[in-house]
Amino acid sequence: MTGAELPGGPAFPGTTARPLTRARVERLAARVIAGFSCVFGLQVVPVILTQAPHLDATYTSVFAGVLFASLGWLAVASVLGRTVRWAASTFCLGYLLALLLWETGIRDAAHFEGSRPWLWYLLTVSTACAALAMPFIWAVAYTAVAPGVYGVVLALTAGPGAVETALLDGLYAAVFASILLAIMTMVRQAATEVDSRQGAALQRYEAAVRAHALEAERVEVDAIVHDSVLTTLLSAANARTPEAMAIAASMAHDALRHLGTSTPPPRPRRVVDAIPVSRLRDRIGSAARSLTVPFSVVPGDPTDALIPVNVAEVLYSATVQAMVNSAQHAGGVLVRRGLRVAATDDGGVFVEIRDDGAGFDVSRIPPERLGLEVSIRERVALVGGETSIESVPGAGTTVRLRWRPAAGDAEQT
Repeated sequence: MTGAELPGGPAFPGTTARPLTRARVERLAARVIAGFSCVFGLQVVPVILTQAPHLDATYTSVFAGVLFASLGWLAVASVLGRTVRWAASTFCLGYLLALLLWETGIRDAAHFEGSRPWLWYLLTVSTACAALAMPFIWAVAYTAVAPGVYGVVLALTAGPGAVETALLDGLYAAVFASILLAIMTMVRQAATEVDSRQGAALQRYEAAVRAHALEAERVEVDAIVHDSVLTTLLSAANARTPEAMAIAASMAHDALRHLGTSTPPPRPRRVVDAIPVSRLRDRIGSAARSLTVPFSVVPGDPTDALIPVNVAEVLYSATVQAMVNSAQHAGGVLVRRGLRVAATDDGGVFVEIRDDGAGFDVSRIPPERLGLEVSIRERVALVGGETSIESVPGAGTTVRLRWRPAAGDAEQT
């Protein structure tokens, strides 16, 4: 699966075909350091040939062979994208061991007084390989140890006059290695952050696609149930004989069974995206202004909170259903209606829809009032919310919706 595609879904909009990732950064760094190392390795060959007669043949053949074989391995591994760390680590360890045994490999000490060993030309290569292959702490330690060991070796083998040169050479190598390590660390962190953000974006998109599919399926099932209920009511209205009434009763039983099975079970909540309560308030206010009866919208509190998108959608739908119920059953334009949407202190949201219209007896709500049961209570309950309905015949109705974040939701928002 690529970064721009989800299995079974459309391409994620706005992503490039080859986004910047940690893996690409590592491949690029490996190829750059491998090329840099090979160039420096070729430059040191003439120096090795010049100093070889004054060194132990075994020492030269073993360590030169190991180091150049490691560089060749690194070059091939950087192209193939495999075993890069092993190749670079082998060079680092081989180089450090060659430094420690340099004095034992010298046959003609007088030749090296005042001159650098051929290992000097590979010091920056070793620190670059350490930055590539080792964890940050180990790379920092190697960056400090390798130049330090080189400085000590040079001071011991090149004579008293080489102490200043050894100090400057070691300091130069340490500064160069520190800069390279800092750059690589920052680039790696940036690439990791890009990976993290891209992964989060893909998760949000996948969740949105799934939510859309579930909502589409729910709408389709609701339409089927609606047709079944409507057919049952028509059959019951036209029933005149005991047989017809029995058939209508059987149809009603089947319709209620379908209605019960059409409601999906509650799913674990997962906060994948969030919007402020103020945006939900503005959207509900806009819906209230589009109705044929006036609603008095209470101004929002200065406090705000973030709530999951799926919770906001459910609260919006339930609130609109409650306002439509009020417009249809509470009375005309002379009925006073109010609407309030506010964030709560615990990071949740509270919605109140009230009127002083006709009202009804809550305990005698008939089962066929699908708008109240399915569109309000069940929808809000599915996202972990609570619904409170207070109504008195002749004294109006108040519908309250409340959602509180769970402990896991609070951490993710």
